[in-house]
This record gives sequence, C-alpha cells and structure tokens, in this order.
Amino acid sequence: MENEEQKRTNVNDLGEFGLIDHLTFEAIIKQPSTIMGVGDDAAVIDTGDFFTLVSTDMLVEGIHFDLMYTPLKHLGYKAVIVNLSDIYAMNGVPTQITVSIAMSNRFSVEALEELYSGIHLACDLYNVDLVGGDTTSSQKGLIISVTALGQVDKASVSYRRGAKEGDIVCVTGSLGGSYLGLQVLEREKQIYREHPELQPELTGHEYMIGRLLKPEARRDAIAYFESNNIVPTSMIDVSDGLSSELFHLAKQSGVGFVIEEDMVPIHIDAKKLAIDFGIDPITCALHGGEDYELLFTIAEKDLEAIRMMPDVAIIGEVVNRTGGLHLKTSSGNLHALTAQGWTHFGQ
Repeated sequence: MENEEQKRTNVNDLGEFGLIDHLTFEAIIKQPSTIMGVGDDAAVIDTGDFFTLVSTDMLVEGIHFDLMYTPLKHLGYKAVIVNLSDIYAMNGVPTQITVSIAMSNRFSVEALEELYSGIHLACDLYNVDLVGGDTTSSQKGLIISVTALGQVDKASVSYRRGAKEGDIVCVTGSLGGSYLGLQVLEREKQIYREHPELQPELTGHEYMIGRLLKPEARRDAIAYFESNNIVPTSMIDVSDGLSSELFHLAKQSGVGFVIEEDMVPIHIDAKKLAIDFGIDPITCALHGGEDYELLFTIAEKDLEAIRMMPDVAIIGEVVNRTGGLHLKTSSGNLHALTAQGWTHFGQ
C-alpha cells in the first residue's frame, strides 16, 4: 500500500496539456488517412478531395460554468461556439456537430429545451447541422460534450506547427474581456449570497459579461483569409489565455516570440474595469481565458493584406527559438512570458 501511494502522481503536477501528452504519447497513427491526431485544435482526416476536421470539448458544471449566473440558453450556444472556434483555428469551416449531455434529476424537460434552444440558435447562425449525440444521467450537475466536424481545402489547412522566424504575429478582436466578465459575475454572486435582497449591479459591464456568456467564433477571419488568398503559417484559438497559446505555437513550431505590449488589443471598457479591480489590463489579456479569438502568424508577403483586415491587431514577430518568449514593454524592456492561463484541474 505504501509503495502504491508513493507512485501516485497528482494530475495538477502535469496540467491539462502535460496530462494529454502523458496519456497519448504511445498513440501510434495506423490509418494513412489520419493526417493529424492529438496535438492541434482539431484532428485532420484525409477524406479525398478535402480534409475533414474533428474537434471535441466538454463543459462541466462547477468547473466550466456556474448556473447561478449562466442562462441555459447561453450555455447551449457557448457549448457549440467553443467547438466551432477549434475548426476555424485550422482555417476550416464547420459543418456538423454532435451533442452529448449528462444531467442530474434536478433538470426538467423544460430546462433541457432551453439549453437546446441555444444549441439550435448557434447551429442556425453558423450554418451547422446537429446530427447526433447521446443523453445519460448524472449523479450531480450537468455535463455537455460537443464534437464538431468541418472541412478545409488541403492546401489551406493551418496547423500550430508552421510558424517561421520572421513571420508576423496577429490576433483578432480583443483580449481579457471574458476573464473580467467572470470577475464581475463572481463578485455579484458573493454579494448576493451575503445580501440576497440586493439586485446585481451589472450596468456598464455588458461587453465583458457578453464575452463570457455568449462568445462568438471568428468565421469572418476565415472568410477574409480565403478571399485574399492568405494561409496563416500557424494558428490557434485563444481559449486558455494569450500567453498559453503562444507557448503552444512556440512548442509545436520550434520558434520564439516577441510580443509588443502596446499592440495587444484590449477593449476600453475592459481596461477601465481591470483598473477598478486593481489588475494590470495586460495581465488580463495575457492570462485570461475564453476569449475565443484567433492567434495566428503570417508570412511577411501577406502583411499588407492583413493591414487591411478588419478587427485584427499585429502584435509581434516570430524569432529564433533561442530568443524564447518575451513581452516588449513601451519602454523597450523585454520580460519573459510565462503561461499562467486558465487550468482545468482543481487543486
């Protein structure tokens, strides 16, 4: 018994991606149609004229969402969006999803109808078909697992592994808003617990709360790439924080990054709220999660076309791997980046 306890390794010691690497390092690709397995935003399968993309995500009550402030319709919508974002991160277009849920007996048919109304809305807006899934019971809470399928031209697929020294680093939209929306809702939740007679104070925070509860996937960026004949040299969606995603690209591509602090896009409302919370806004942008923007690199030849792209920021450059990952401040100082994004395993 003592020897067994000594061999026990806590999953927190590895983290989500370290655990995935540990559990899948012996996974040997056997099928010639499997182009990419574990290690990117989606698996890539050769299905003839194009590649089929497959991605799956699980949302667990109490870990990924709190139903005290998350409407079920919003939850259903978000569960679809987070998976579609992975397909777009491969420069593909999502086509179908499956949805599996496990729920305790506290959920009525009407509650599940509300959840699925959000799922159907996302499918309608993103032109995606719901084609299957599964339902089962849970002893406690709600679990949602969505698998998304998509397509991409073989010459247009973007992996995490293609960034090269001299490439330009870009990101869509703005960062840090979702994290700050979470802080607002958690603050109001605690106030409500202590003073249930008070109404939540959410005025002025609509942008940040919307970023958390009803995110959107960046299909507009994929459409722009296609219309301008741009194939990002690498790409990933920002789900665990900018710094964590940069580390993924650096690891897969074997490169380093220098990011300009002044160029990292942060919404003005998010900046104000971060200051109110006593947090440096750049910290929220670097280490907050669930923005679902696209972080990508491009070859220098595509720079002028990207300058004309709506809602995108050029935030840095790819350097030799010996240069590591650094944030360059407005004063010109270089600070080493660390991956402190959202982690999936509780302590």
